[in-house]
Amino acid sequence: RGAVDMKNMNAMILTSVAEILRAGEQPERDLILAFFADEENGGVEGSALVVQNRPEWFAGATEAISEVGGYSIPVGDQSAYLLQVGEKALMWIRLIAKGRAGHGSRFHPENAVTRLAEAVAAIGRTAWPIQLTDTTREFLDRMSALTGLPVDDPDALAATAGPAEAFLRSTLRTTTNPTVLQAGYKHNVIPERAEALIDVRVIPGQEEDVLAQLRALVGDDVEIEMVVQDIGMETPFAGPLVDAMVAALERHDPGVPVIPYLLGAGTDNKALAFLGITGYGFAPLKLPADLDFTGMFHGVDERVPIESLVFGQRVLTDLLRTY
Repeated sequence: RGAVDMKNMNAMILTSVAEILRAGEQPERDLILAFFADEENGGVEGSALVVQNRPEWFAGATEAISEVGGYSIPVGDQSAYLLQVGEKALMWIRLIAKGRAGHGSRFHPENAVTRLAEAVAAIGRTAWPIQLTDTTREFLDRMSALTGLPVDDPDALAATAGPAEAFLRSTLRTTTNPTVLQAGYKHNVIPERAEALIDVRVIPGQEEDVLAQLRALVGDDVEIEMVVQDIGMETPFAGPLVDAMVAALERHDPGVPVIPYLLGAGTDNKALAFLGITGYGFAPLKLPADLDFTGMFHGVDERVPIESLVFGQRVLTDLLRTY
């Protein structure tokens, strides 16, 4: 567990830095290695806490590289590398439904579980529309150029990426996934309260609109509580670091294009953004075309081919030596 998210990058970072140190080389600039806890809980007790209380640890830093970018995907019968230049906004919400407790045998219209179930189903079945940003427009333009398919059919372009299709479709729209249900304690007791957790990932800039739509979906009988909220962000696919990352990939896999994309999830780069640090996703991996790499995040059989790790370590070492 964790090979995909994100022990592979940790291994590449440590071995790349060790190789540079063993060679007695001096990188072009200072490198700060930060290994944060709590990222899977929104970074509240990890990167956010460190940024708030120890900003001096990052004095002088202007850029960062983190996970979920720099890896290859199939594009039809070709391939491309995805470079992460943005992330969706995060809203982890709790739905709370209240009713009257009672015996399970009774006629009982004020059932908290029923109210919650209806709200959860309404949210889970909502098909959120495609909403493009500067990043996703550039992503689609480059995918269209590679495949010859029209740029105005985003889902068809995502479908050319084989196992990565669902992952890429989630980058084009808001997603709302129910993840946890809590209610009751006994088969014949109707509980007075029922709760659900919903993982909401929002296209940057749409947070208020999405929250208003969620309130309309659940209705007056269900309360929405914000548990964790964090920013969405985008940065241009341009600049010296972007050029250096693209060049490092090109040196080790010539001729394969690099495409910017908006991550449907989030990383610790969100916290670093509050210090004015521009973050990118760059954990380079050359992956087999039939490997569902993105589908293994938080799965039960996370794995990364050894040859992919070796490739990634070489690319990352190259970047750290030359930028």
